[in-house]
Amino acid sequence: MFKTILIDDEPLAISRLKRLLSHYNSVISIIDEAHNGQEGLEKIETQKPDLIFLDIEMPLMTGFEMLSNLSYMPKVIFSTAYDQYAIRAFEENSIDYLLKPIEPERLEKTIEKLKKLEEKKEDNSLNANLIQLLEQFKSKEETQRSPAQKQTTAHSISVKSGERILFIPLTDISYFEAEDKYVFLNTTDGKQYLTNYTITSLEEKLPENFVRVSRASIVNSHLIKELQKYFNGKYLVVMRDSKITKIETGSTYGDNLKRLMEI
Repeated sequence: MFKTILIDDEPLAISRLKRLLSHYNSVISIIDEAHNGQEGLEKIETQKPDLIFLDIEMPLMTGFEMLSNLSYMPKVIFSTAYDQYAIRAFEENSIDYLLKPIEPERLEKTIEKLKKLEEKKEDNSLNANLIQLLEQFKSKEETQRSPAQKQTTAHSISVKSGERILFIPLTDISYFEAEDKYVFLNTTDGKQYLTNYTITSLEEKLPENFVRVSRASIVNSHLIKELQKYFNGKYLVVMRDSKITKIETGSTYGDNLKRLMEI
C-alpha cells in the first residue's frame, strides 16, 4: 500500500481526487493533503510518503520547484494541465501524468501501473528518471533565460481567476509584490491577481525592464513615473498606474536602482 499525500491548490480538485481514490483503498492510503508547494515540501520531508499526486501550477512555488527542493523523493503522479511535450516526456520516463478533470478510467490505468511498480520494486529507477527529467527542464529554462533571449521569451503571465486562466500582457503589469508567502501581480488599472511564482523565480524569468527594487517587489521600469528620495538612502518608486503606487526600495538593491537611474 502506498502512503500518499495529495498536493493541489484547488480544494475541489483534491475533493474529486479523494473521491476517485476511495475505490482503491487496498492500494492507496491518503495520509495528508497540501494546498501549495511550500506546504507540500514541508509535509513530504516530515512524513516521507511513498507517493504524491502533484499539481504543477500552484502559489508560492510550482510543482517542479517543489520537487527540485526535496531531499526525499517519493513516487510522483502529476494531476494537472500542462504542455503536451511535457506529458510525453514524463510518460517516457515512467512518471504518470493525469490531465484534469481526471477520468475514472484513466485513473484505473494509473493504479494498475502502480501495482506493477510495487511488484517490481522500481522505486530507485523511478526517482532517478524524475530527477534526470527535472534537470532537463531546468537546463531548458536556463537556456531560455539567456540575455539574448530574455526579451522575447515572455509576453504575458498566466493567472487563475475562478475557473478561468487569464493571460496578463507584460505591458499591462505595473509591479509584483510579495505578501507573506504569496506573490501578487498588480496591473496598471489597479487590479491584483495571485500568481504561482516566487519573487526570485519571477526575477529570473521576466525581461530586463522588470527590476527588483526590494526583497518583496519587482517593478516594470517602463511604468516608473519618478523616484523620490526617502530615509536612510532609500527611495520611493512612484509608478505610473491608476493608484500612483509608491514602492519603498530595499537597501541591498542599490545596483538595480543605479541601473534604473542610468548612473
